[in-house]
Amino acid sequence: MAGLAFLCAAALLLLVAGGAIPPPEEAARMARFVLHNCDWGALATLSAQEGLRGQPFANIFSLSDGPPGPLGGSGVPYLYLTDMEISVQDLEINSNASLTVSLAQTPYCKKHKYDPQNPLCAHIIFCGSIVKVNDSEAGLAKKALFSRHPEMESWPKDHNWFFAKFNITNIWVLDYFGGLKIVTPEEYYSVKP
Repeated sequence: MAGLAFLCAAALLLLVAGGAIPPPEEAARMARFVLHNCDWGALATLSAQEGLRGQPFANIFSLSDGPPGPLGGSGVPYLYLTDMEISVQDLEINSNASLTVSLAQTPYCKKHKYDPQNPLCAHIIFCGSIVKVNDSEAGLAKKALFSRHPEMESWPKDHNWFFAKFNITNIWVLDYFGGLKIVTPEEYYSVKP
């Protein structure tokens, strides 16, 4: 009976984690899988701050491409931002950025004893720009973010939070030995995680 309970728990964990990890030859699917299974990423901007102007500046942001589960991901990294945040001030001057997400934040790499820098602990680097979402997309962004980050709903209203998305122009996948793989946005959006 305990064995059956363990198998059920393992199956539930696999379902919550978004299913089995894609094979290395499916780089576009891997990119979608990693993004969908990550709740945050490192966003790098070009600093507009005095003393750092023009220098790379990385900061951690909560994100979501849709509700958790294997069928919930759109592939679009949504963010909840305020102009009071230092990186958002950088983006007001230059909206170009890169976003890195890694399976190191999931149980996958620890389970397999992969160091975060090990290529088998897949990470994805997106380049593009941050744009505010329009009114027709705001509901989708809100559902995506608040389903994973419910605390966001109670953040101070006087901070003028807004929904934004990472507009992807380039994608690099590191999920196996032999170097980075390039995935086009068209390839990325045409597959499911």
